[in-house]
Amino acid sequence: MTEYQLIDSRDAVYREGTIKLHTEEGFEGMRRAGRLAAEILDDIAPLVVPGVTTAALDDFVRERTLAGGAVPATMGYRGYAHSCCISVNHVICHGIPSEKTLKDGDIVNIDVTPLLDGWHGDTSRMYYVGEVPLRAKKLVEVTYECLMLGIEQARPGNRLGDIGAAIEAHARQYRYGVVREFCGHGVGRLFHDAPEVIHAARAGTGPLLKPGMFFTIEPMINAGRPHAKMLSDGWTAVTRDKSLSAQFEHSIGITEDGCEIFTLSPKGLHKPPYV
Repeated sequence: MTEYQLIDSRDAVYREGTIKLHTEEGFEGMRRAGRLAAEILDDIAPLVVPGVTTAALDDFVRERTLAGGAVPATMGYRGYAHSCCISVNHVICHGIPSEKTLKDGDIVNIDVTPLLDGWHGDTSRMYYVGEVPLRAKKLVEVTYECLMLGIEQARPGNRLGDIGAAIEAHARQYRYGVVREFCGHGVGRLFHDAPEVIHAARAGTGPLLKPGMFFTIEPMINAGRPHAKMLSDGWTAVTRDKSLSAQFEHSIGITEDGCEIFTLSPKGLHKPPYV
């Protein structure tokens, strides 16, 4: 049976495994954290060019996060040593920044989570590096459409499975694979919390969506089969068939009549096609 917990003050005791229902205080905190996260991804856009190292991009994320009055939630998280995750081409998620340089034609996901005043603004988006092949652009565009179709289902009275069903149905039209090994998650004062948000699910299943729920939707879509494998570093997930992969992520809150997206780009750069 699904357990829900009303969170109405900073001093609330968080019970593990419960779905948190937040008040306006929580919405205000997530708006600030989400906006900073989106601004970081806006500001990094001009730097994602051929020849830049992913380590240099990570340095920028760290400096911009600190300048915004926050800290990168990923630094020190379960031993992770970087300010963001940067996943290139066939890397599905959790790519580790390094001295690897980006090259013309790459597609790149950058995933940031500034922790601002106790709230986590978790978001990721795709970037094109130079001139990108049409097949890669199509994957990125469809992945964004999957995210937004999932968000359309995020409203009171629906169930979490409705989100995953909408995402999977759209991806299947293009014979793309929806990664099942990773999912969205509850977010707020905790980085990762209940519920798990599965991106390939059956409509009408899963916990009931209620006002005050905060969670991420972050579909990972492969151009080939949906299967993932972990590299020996314990973090990086790649496609088993070496096909391209794309991902977009927003943090949202369920409202009385729909949902609020906390991580929209102030500059409108959160969606393709990009200028």
